[in-house]
Amino acid sequence: MDVRRLRLEIEALAADASDLKGSAGRAVDEVVAALDDGRLRVCEPYDGGWVTHAWIKQAILLYFRRRDVVWMGNAYDKIPVKTNYDALGARCVPPGAARYGSFLGRGAILMPGYVNIGAYVGEGTMIDTWATVGSCAQIGKNVHLSGGAGIGGVLEPPQAQPVIVEDGAFVGSRCIVVEGVRVEREAVLGAGVVLTASTPIVDVRASEPVTTRGRIPARAVVIPGSLPKAFPAGTYDVPCALVIGTRSESTDTKTSLNAALREYEVAV
Repeated sequence: MDVRRLRLEIEALAADASDLKGSAGRAVDEVVAALDDGRLRVCEPYDGGWVTHAWIKQAILLYFRRRDVVWMGNAYDKIPVKTNYDALGARCVPPGAARYGSFLGRGAILMPGYVNIGAYVGEGTMIDTWATVGSCAQIGKNVHLSGGAGIGGVLEPPQAQPVIVEDGAFVGSRCIVVEGVRVEREAVLGAGVVLTASTPIVDVRASEPVTTRGRIPARAVVIPGSLPKAFPAGTYDVPCALVIGTRSESTDTKTSLNAALREYEVAV
């Protein structure tokens, strides 16, 4: 696969899509096929951080324009569901569904939930019942997305970073993580935590609180909280996320997770 050639062709199509449904559009098909089997990723680790490939997002947007709505056997849509689970070594439990152009790594399990195009799910990860992984979201290895968790997607603007949940993280039931928030490795989100780009993340592990936004530190244990905020009509509590503890270092991450959940009485 010639990545440089594909990038140049996609960027040219983004500027002039007049031949999108013709031979020039085959580059779009190549990119989406590479996303489907994991040869390309919308966003990937780089030099201690993450880099987002805007041109791959552009290819996904062009793919929607390239395809027509057709009967898929049980619904009308433009994009079929994934079918290459055997080749990838992943498992999908009916009626779970992953769209073509998403990737599930070896040993990943998709319960009756949903994974959208452009998303990447690492090896050994569990996507539990009614959990959703939005377009372009990046989920690491050995992550657990508990029942009803919602991982937001993003296609536009193309340069925007998607939600990132790094290796070994635990996302509790009914959590919502959107707007490019990064959950670092082995962090634990208790049930019902809501994280947006503007959600205050208040670290209360030391003698004084420290407030940040957009990133949950590695191995942090997080629960829902609230902060008072003054409005013209009065003072009201608004949501925040409280970092209340740290998951212990351990070579057995499952043991470390169980200990953290018990020690900090985190609802999952």
